Amino acid sequence: MTRIVEDIFHGRIISVRREEFELPDGRRAVYEMVRHPGGAAVLPLLDDGRVILIRQFRPAGGGMVWEIPAGKLDPGESPEQCIEREIQEEIGYQAGKWEKIGEMLTAVGFCDEILHLFLAKDLNETEQALEPDEYIEIVPIPAEEALKMVDRGEISDGKTQLALLMAKRLGHI
Repeated sequence: MTRIVEDIFHGRIISVRREEFELPDGRRAVYEMVRHPGGAAVLPLLDDGRVILIRQFRPAGGGMVWEIPAGKLDPGESPEQCIEREIQEEIGYQAGKWEKIGEMLTAVGFCDEILHLFLAKDLNETEQALEPDEYIEIVPIPAEEALKMVDRGEISDGKTQLALLMAKRLGHI
């Protein structure tokens, strides 16, 4: 059983609350919880074997961060709908084929966000449509080089690391 102790903040992307939970042994404990609607991320794979990574300005990450396109789920939106929107907005592509390759809890110690991971193929260029607060550089790169960037610690974003590793494990790259 969960009980809200205090609503701390409600923003555009997250809410923060103190909540009381019953532990498996029957004791009760209060946790600070970040509530997030969830999101979806996509690894775009070009026909020539390159993947499309982005370098996005992320103040929380200290500046420019290597990533794959991703976004928050809007109310009533499925992960697939989110990805279709984000791949067009962030990199200016539409995909003919989608495959879910995994999902992850992004910060399980304090946040309930679930991020759905997809692979996109049969890509067709459209027009990029960035949000006013986004700065994104589009960088097609050989998939094996992107995996080496993970190994060298150049890609520190967890969703991007996991998507690349899952795509490799599943034989897509």
